[in-house]
Amino acid sequence: MTTSPAAAERPAAALTASTFLDIHHATVQAFTQDAVGDADTDREKARRLFAAVRDQIRYDPYTVSDKPDHYRASHVIESGRGYCVPKAVVLTAAFRAANIPARLGFADVRNHLQTDALRELMGTDVFVYHGYSHVYIEGRWLKATPAFNIELCTRFGVPPIDFTGDRDALFHAHAADGSAHMEYVHERGVYNDLPLEEILAGLRHAYGPRIFSGRPAPSDAFRA
Repeated sequence: MTTSPAAAERPAAALTASTFLDIHHATVQAFTQDAVGDADTDREKARRLFAAVRDQIRYDPYTVSDKPDHYRASHVIESGRGYCVPKAVVLTAAFRAANIPARLGFADVRNHLQTDALRELMGTDVFVYHGYSHVYIEGRWLKATPAFNIELCTRFGVPPIDFTGDRDALFHAHAADGSAHMEYVHERGVYNDLPLEEILAGLRHAYGPRIFSGRPAPSDAFRA
């Protein structure tokens, strides 16, 4: 996998706070503590944190923003919804708040189950800079994708992604009926902090300024 230079640094660099990974914010601390509960191993803490971000922060592809504040972990938790990048920011921040090293990874994915409304907005079925967490557990870096909450998976007929803490948790290639679901087409790299300007430039190039229009979202399957 192609990674940025930051990806080669020691795990200690993946424990620090930043503007976006505001791990000391009371909202992030409370979210992390509530999710972790009585878990006493990094693997179990990570499993619980993944489930909390997956299901308590609703996936909404119509919330793409070019406002930096909207990418702070504390803001995303308080809003209760976000697309894949803000959700990955929350999970990465929660891992760090629980003293588990974590970074942010990005890849372009092709979504074969896209709605007509979202395809019209994006002009393609390729999602650039899909965000996920890269977490360090028991000496190994693992990928964890918390994007789709269970309710959304049920609506689309795809199995929810589960993270067990001992293997990667990525999008399923096929839906429950065997039809194509997600296809990873290009790795963008792994970073110790959110490369927001790079991501926004990539979004503008792929979709144009309409992706940030803020217009009312349609009542499609993503927001039913």
